[in-house]
Amino acid sequence: MQIISPKTDFCAKELFAHETIRKYFISDVTGIRLEDIRSVRLSNPYLWKRYRKQKQGILDVLIELNDEAKVNIELQVKFYSYWDRRNLFYLAKMYTEDLRVGENYAKLKKSITISLLDFDLTEDPLYHSVYYLRDENGRQFTDLFEIHIIELRKTVSGRDSLDDWIRFFNAQSEEDLDMIQTKNAGINMAIGEVKKMSMSERMRARYEAHMKEVRDRNAREHYVKEVGRKEGKTEGKAEGRVEGRAIDR
Repeated sequence: MQIISPKTDFCAKELFAHETIRKYFISDVTGIRLEDIRSVRLSNPYLWKRYRKQKQGILDVLIELNDEAKVNIELQVKFYSYWDRRNLFYLAKMYTEDLRVGENYAKLKKSITISLLDFDLTEDPLYHSVYYLRDENGRQFTDLFEIHIIELRKTVSGRDSLDDWIRFFNAQSEEDLDMIQTKNAGINMAIGEVKKMSMSERMRARYEAHMKEVRDRNAREHYVKEVGRKEGKTEGKAEGRVEGRAIDR
């Protein structure tokens, strides 16, 4: 049976609304022990969007971890030009946005970004990359910045929980979900939620309406690009004719 894809922002939004799923996912990605995670509170219960008219394929979930750190989970299905700069921009913004004028720098919290990318960012076969702020000899300057990049399209070879999370997000059918044999409570809960969503007529209707909106938006964007491309060619030809006449003279 075909399922509602966990990679869609529609499905991921529902999944990360569950505290258990958030807790296990963050633990498996960052390596923070479950027993050390006291809370994974959503900073915005509506899973805020950065833009009023957000483009398809961007989901941002801002989480406060143990009241000591902030974690931003991003699901990105389309390639962005200058994605690395964009990621750093929002990491810096997340780090500084809570500090008001005149307040002590001690209030600044560790900021972690977890980016699930449905495209290859690099040609390296490594599918989970972790970046810190270090000097040229590898000595850590601070642990306040931490970047995790997970490239979902790369081949998964391991059997740990993070590998199973990647298999989960790439699942396209109920059979794919059943092949993920794990004792991880967070993954099993996520699998159960996707199966329930896929069986619910109400949720499937909402999903189909969401996907129709996505397809319509993509069609409009494609049309605008095509019109712009054709107009650019027409203007280029007109300028060429004008320049040609000027040279003839």
